[in-house]
Amino acid sequence: MTENKQIKNLEKKLSEQEVIRLERDLAKFANMMDSVIRIPFTKQGVGADAALSTIPIAGDIAGFILTCYAIMKAKQIGVPQQKLNPVMKMAMLDAVVGFIPIVGTVFDVFIRPSRKALDVVHTHIREEYQIRSDTHVVHPFLHEQLEQKQQHSAFWRNPIVAWIWIHIPDLLGLLFIVLFLFAMWMGGVWLWQWIQHF
Repeated sequence: MTENKQIKNLEKKLSEQEVIRLERDLAKFANMMDSVIRIPFTKQGVGADAALSTIPIAGDIAGFILTCYAIMKAKQIGVPQQKLNPVMKMAMLDAVVGFIPIVGTVFDVFIRPSRKALDVVHTHIREEYQIRSDTHVVHPFLHEQLEQKQQHSAFWRNPIVAWIWIHIPDLLGLLFIVLFLFAMWMGGVWLWQWIQHF
C-alpha cells in the first residue's frame, strides 16, 4: 500500500523544466502585483496590488482574486494546502485592511501576499526538486527571454553575458540612484555657495 502511494507520488512529480516554467509564471505574476518598481538587487518594491488598493472596495476585491490565482498556481506546482494556508490568511487580512483608506495602500506595499505565495512555492521547490537557482524567480521576464536567446546563440550562454542580461533592471536602478545622489550633492553644493553670497 505504501509502495503504491510512493509510485503515485513519483508519477505526479513534474520535470525540472516544467517546475521552473510554472514557478516563473507565478514569479511574473508576483512581480507584476508586488514589485514592478523595485529597489535594485532586492525583492522589495511596489506593484499593481498597491495601485489597485487605491480604488475603494473594487480594488481590494480584485487584489484578493488575483492573490487567489497565485495560490492556484502554487497548487499546480504541488505545494500542499497546509503550506498555503498562511498565504490565504494573509490575503484575507490584506483584503480587509485594504478597505481602510491610505492605511490599506501602505499595508499592500509591505505585506505583499503574492510575493509570500511565491516564497512558499520557492521553498517547496528547493525541498522537493533541489532547484537552487533563483534567477527565474527574481527576474522572470528577462529569464524567459534569455532562455529563448540561449537556444539560438552560444553568446547568450556565456555566464557573464547572461548575468548582465538578467541584472539589467538592477544595474539601471543602481545607476539612477547614483546619478540622483550626485545631482542632490551638486544641488546642495550650489545652494551652499548661493547662501554664502548673502
